[in-house]
Amino acid sequence: MPYQTTVGSLTYRFADLKTLLAKASPARSGDALAGLAADSYEERMAAKIALADVPLQRFLDEALIPYEADEVTRLIIDSHDPAAFAPIRHLSVGDFRDWLLLDSTDSATLTAAARGITPEMAAAVSKLMRNQDLILVAKTCRVVTRFRNTIGLPGHLSVRLQPNHPTDDLRGIAASLLDGLLYGAGDAVVGINPASDSPATLMQLWRMMDELRQRFEIPLQSCVLTHVTSQIQAIEAGAPIDLVFQSIAGTQKTNESFGIDLALLREAHAAALSLGRGTLGDNVMYFETGQGSALSAGGHHGVDQQTCEARAYAVAREFRPLLTNTVVGFIGPEYLYDGKQIIRAGLEDHFCAKLLGVPMGCDACYTNHAEADQDDMDNLLTLLGAAGITFIMGIPGADDIMLNYQSTSFHDALYLRSTLGLKRAPEFDAWLAKMAITEASGQLRPISRGHALLRAF
Repeated sequence: MPYQTTVGSLTYRFADLKTLLAKASPARSGDALAGLAADSYEERMAAKIALADVPLQRFLDEALIPYEADEVTRLIIDSHDPAAFAPIRHLSVGDFRDWLLLDSTDSATLTAAARGITPEMAAAVSKLMRNQDLILVAKTCRVVTRFRNTIGLPGHLSVRLQPNHPTDDLRGIAASLLDGLLYGAGDAVVGINPASDSPATLMQLWRMMDELRQRFEIPLQSCVLTHVTSQIQAIEAGAPIDLVFQSIAGTQKTNESFGIDLALLREAHAAALSLGRGTLGDNVMYFETGQGSALSAGGHHGVDQQTCEARAYAVAREFRPLLTNTVVGFIGPEYLYDGKQIIRAGLEDHFCAKLLGVPMGCDACYTNHAEADQDDMDNLLTLLGAAGITFIMGIPGADDIMLNYQSTSFHDALYLRSTLGLKRAPEFDAWLAKMAITEASGQLRPISRGHALLRAF
């Protein structure tokens, strides 16, 4: 159905709900590339005014991508919880924003409502919110997950230790891994992006990480970020796999471009659960997402990139992941042009995911051809820390020598913890103290040449 609003002497008309959402989105290069963005600031503001009056119920009545044509739409509709939706069913998008910002809308209230909120509702309300609104509400959301440690507790920040190497050299990976552990990183996951998809190489990586974990009794989980089919095969071959990884998106067509569907993810989830490797919990999946992937794959169906991204969180939520990560600036300036767009997208992604009950981290990153620099990433990192981000990346020197992009370092995590008073996962913190890597306060200790970890490497 068409939507319209009058501003002054001008009447703005929007053909349907997905057009209205796209026109109301903050400016970004991906939507402009797709021909979906507002033509002017005036049109964008008119779209926001019209969007504020749309009832939340409308998002259940008017699918952006047809139910019959897209399994992600079917997942969103079929898994919607009417009882959780009931307390907010009468609200418009604008009213929903006001409700989210009420002091009385606390963590328990948001948790109870999460299954009643669709990704499209979350995306819609985010378009009406200032950055500080996104930060405030996301900080109120509590999403706690467990495998060998506890992630997402209030006042905590975890780090994915990312020891990539351009040739998958085990000594090079081990050096980065040691570096990270001595800086207190790795409580989210030790996750390697392999350069090769050779089963023999992948098996070496899994075994190396698991042998280290067992030798030093480290309460962490590991992951090799290869295609999910390779991980299923490796599980069948006896690989010591903790978390199963996959990149996911918000439309069936985009997921098909990744070589996956929901049935395959269900198979992978069941395979990981069958290993029973978690000691504290059974959150066994690790997902990565990013604005622009649907447009890149030609699978956006005319839906703006931020709403497509939010739909990916419905896929993540279905499988109760330990971690989900928006690799926010990785796809490039064709989708997020500069630091301003990257910062806004990171805050949107974190807000929408947490509102939907998804444990969310962010790779505060950029490629070298984007109009962004490390100061922009410092800004995003600090804002996300204030917003209660679940985890960030830890990469030696913030420079990934395999993927060739700029991210955040072990030192960045130390800065954020020191500035905002954030702690590591409690089980990992206790291990660091036991290994004399940190003081009881959590601060790093000087490491002597005789330290057990240094002798091992």
